[in-house]
Amino acid sequence: MSTDKNSRNEYYSYLLVTLLLLSIFFVQYIFRHADDNRLTSWVWTFTNVDLKLFVATFILGIIPAYILSRIPFLVGATPCGCPGQAQRPAPTCEKELFSSLRQRPAVFLFVISFAVSCIFWREPEVIVDASRYFTQAKHLEIYGIKYFIQEWGKGINAWTDLPLISFFYGLIFKLFGESRIYIQIFTTFLFSMTCVITFFIGKTLWDEETGFLAGLLLLGIPYFFSQIPQMLTDVPTMFFLTLSVFTFILAIDKGGIWIGITSIAIFCAVLSKYSTWMMLSVLPVVFLVYLIKEVQKSEVRSQNKAVSGQQSGVRSQESGVKKNNSTLNTQHSKLQTLVYRGLLVTFIAGLLIAVVVFLKYDVISQQIKFLQEYQSPGLRRWGESFVSTFLFQIHPLITLAAMYSVYEAYKKRDLKFLIVCWLMILVLLLQIKRSRYVMVIFPMFTLMASYGLQKIKTIELRRFIAFSIISSSLVVAIVAYLPFLQKMSMVNLNNAGSYLDSVKAERIEVFTIPSAETIVNVAVAVPILDLYTEKDIYYSHEETYAPPFEEIKESPLRFTWEYKNPRYYSDEYKISPSPTSPPVEGGEIKQFPLPLRERVRVRGKNSAFVIISNGPVKSFPDYIAEKLKGYRENKVFDTSDGIFGFSPVVTVYLLENSKH
Repeated sequence: MSTDKNSRNEYYSYLLVTLLLLSIFFVQYIFRHADDNRLTSWVWTFTNVDLKLFVATFILGIIPAYILSRIPFLVGATPCGCPGQAQRPAPTCEKELFSSLRQRPAVFLFVISFAVSCIFWREPEVIVDASRYFTQAKHLEIYGIKYFIQEWGKGINAWTDLPLISFFYGLIFKLFGESRIYIQIFTTFLFSMTCVITFFIGKTLWDEETGFLAGLLLLGIPYFFSQIPQMLTDVPTMFFLTLSVFTFILAIDKGGIWIGITSIAIFCAVLSKYSTWMMLSVLPVVFLVYLIKEVQKSEVRSQNKAVSGQQSGVRSQESGVKKNNSTLNTQHSKLQTLVYRGLLVTFIAGLLIAVVVFLKYDVISQQIKFLQEYQSPGLRRWGESFVSTFLFQIHPLITLAAMYSVYEAYKKRDLKFLIVCWLMILVLLLQIKRSRYVMVIFPMFTLMASYGLQKIKTIELRRFIAFSIISSSLVVAIVAYLPFLQKMSMVNLNNAGSYLDSVKAERIEVFTIPSAETIVNVAVAVPILDLYTEKDIYYSHEETYAPPFEEIKESPLRFTWEYKNPRYYSDEYKISPSPTSPPVEGGEIKQFPLPLRERVRVRGKNSAFVIISNGPVKSFPDYIAEKLKGYRENKVFDTSDGIFGFSPVVTVYLLENSKH
């Protein structure tokens, strides 16, 4: 009778969670106008969504969530004595089961996160910042590592970027070829590894169950799936920050090789993005927490020995003094070891960073000054709302669980919790509201949420909630976000690039038509088009128009007007006898302008012209119309979202006698 009652209660719990999730979605949908995200606002993404189909898919998604929550190897992956221990008895010794399957949660997290992320590789590059990173990476691909290092911030326009991520992108191009798919594999790999590292952080700080749920809940953040496929720096930066936290914990706790690994991880995080520097303040918090914990352990050991001494009867005063001195020496030795490890990591990482700062001091100092004058005040203007980020772009149940975890940690006086909540404290204090800038703290945020979920005693129900959050978030990302992103105007560059690969043209010459209707310089679309095509692009940037400086002074898209045309798009590069050794003068590539007739000669017999404009245009400037003589309009890519000011339209012209 008791078993039937328990089964009934379990059934009601699952039903209640399902109804709660469905209710949360309807509340989000009704109040979707509160979502002011600049890319995937629910106001835009749900405009063309069939609500009945969405709800049906949403409910069907609960079935795999239920099945996954009851998989034996996942449910049994908690060691004896942990708060997340399974309630039902295992068929064999639970310790043996854990020992044989202990690695599976990490493998499961990697595989499922990678597989799910692959679905979103169909997204186009929707953020124009990708133009910068592609251009920087292509310089390394063509001119090599030495040139990339020497010319960073000089011949290579660095804007406010640090070099590491573009360096990795360039290496990928050089080793595997200039294809977007390799970049997507790389960024997806880093995201999946972030899920795994989040798992290990939770396991190290508390227990395996806390870590596993935290890694899972990263998939409950639909915003991620608009970012993972993009050629940006945010996902790699999040990975290196999370890696720095995990390896620093191990370096403090275990020492040895982890000191070197941590130093490299911190070095990579520092050179990924300037905003990470502030986020690395979590490392001193880790150090202080472990130092305090060690002091507390020493006090407990001293008290236990004192009690043991009182119970053992009368001892000689000399023997007692010796033992007390020995205990104090041991305590001091452990504290000294912690301090030594922390200082050693600081020294090695600082030394590596100092080398880069020494070599690129002029560039870095100018960038920091510019960030203080431009980007720091701009964060308030470019921001979104916490409501958008934490109640729409993150599943609300994750946010609620994270909020509850603060109370739970306070009640337990759990100092380790400070490690995972520190970054959230910074975000709140500094009012960092833009999702792309907040994204790097999401692993710590899901650790907070997982900590809060441990209050639910039944492991199957706990995991059902986690998998249901993931299921509902994936439905949002696949049914709403993905179709919306695929219909954005930026997809025109993707489609045009694929089409150009299919035409029989030896040379692709690109022209851009400036527009006063957008704050974006149309020229930055050329590198993004280049990313999508295997053909060689020729582009001569003509600065025929620029908006008044006051209009772009405080714009987040100001960098587009700092565009410098890379030499590899010019005729001079294409006919250079040594294209991989560009002549350099005063830190800038020396240009060798050719007469127009020479450019025409280099063009060859079979060429294609590509016109990129902001929206459709009825007439072209005279210099373009002159070159289009003998060519016909072959294909127009003019998908428009009607939302964003920058709406690139790509028109392809082929020779009139061309068979394609």
